[in-house]
Amino acid sequence: MSADLKSRLVAQALSDGFVACGVTRPDAAPQTAGRLRSFLAQGRHGQMDWMEAREGWRGSPSALWPQARSVIMLAESYAPETDPMAVLDLRDRAAISVYAQGRDYHDVVKKRLKRVGRWLLEQAPGEEIKVFVDTAPVMEKPLAQAAGLGWQGKHTNLLSREFGNWVFLGAIFTTIDLPPDTAEDEHCGSCTRCLDICPTNAFPAPFQLDARRCISYLTIEHDGPVDPDLRPALGNRIYGCDDCLAVCPWNKFAVEARDLRLLGDGSLVAPPLAELAALDDAAFRARFSGSPIKRIGRGRFVRNVCYAIGNSQDPSLLPAVQALTGDGDDTVADAAAWAVGRLNGGRQECRLPARSSTGSPSGSSGSQND
Repeated sequence: MSADLKSRLVAQALSDGFVACGVTRPDAAPQTAGRLRSFLAQGRHGQMDWMEAREGWRGSPSALWPQARSVIMLAESYAPETDPMAVLDLRDRAAISVYAQGRDYHDVVKKRLKRVGRWLLEQAPGEEIKVFVDTAPVMEKPLAQAAGLGWQGKHTNLLSREFGNWVFLGAIFTTIDLPPDTAEDEHCGSCTRCLDICPTNAFPAPFQLDARRCISYLTIEHDGPVDPDLRPALGNRIYGCDDCLAVCPWNKFAVEARDLRLLGDGSLVAPPLAELAALDDAAFRARFSGSPIKRIGRGRFVRNVCYAIGNSQDPSLLPAVQALTGDGDDTVADAAAWAVGRLNGGRQECRLPARSSTGSPSGSSGSQND
């Protein structure tokens, strides 16, 4: 019964738009707790105190919901239709991470998960489920590897020989005892493209990430001014960074996104920096309604825009930041003043330490929630 149910579950998930579905046990990744503990002890989580506050649940899915007997992991593609690196050469335009150019994936993926979950409960009356999409203390990537969906690459993100690394992950915890899949092995080999491309040297070693240097963390999670030494390396990236994902060779197998809402209407592929700098709070909220960008707030967003303008070497953008030097948000005013100084001829060297190429792969939490 359970084997047949699992087979039908996978077919249902794929027909509902997911690109992969696998099953694992809640305790199938026992190394996760130790890796998380090391990550937190080294302070690599930066200001993400919520990771430390729920370390016990995050490190042990069984502790999160003791009644769970199986974890169903699902992947949904958001593979871009164009080269996400091309915008980096357009210095008067903003680079926004591919995942944030469309509708908020939390909503899109969770609704799909719930549909699959409701189907599952119809097949097994009396059983229970809980669904999670990056909003609870669940380390999706180690569980996805344990469920055979792929492996955590040297950039700490999940990738697969079947669909590359442009995927969102969702989890369904259930009291149903389903046959587990075989965990996937690592297939990165000697490739270091993802490590070499990082603008801020955020990878202390393969399979490890120091979020405090990651542009995704700095532009999304970090509150307050960004370290001046790191600002030039941000370039025109104002929300997230796709560099390490974009260069992965396994993306030659990337699967086309099946839900076009995740790709958006194209308006956030390379929006003008001057236009974004002019957003007040109301305009910011209106423009990014239904977008994951909305959650960081206007202040943090415009701070990032100011850094991008300062890096643009485009004096025509000077009025856009001059108007913000007296902004009511002190961090925005500081970022604007820095940008004015850069555009007026000031130069600030980006002093980055050499990245170590040694160290044994130990795994690490990623820049989002694992």
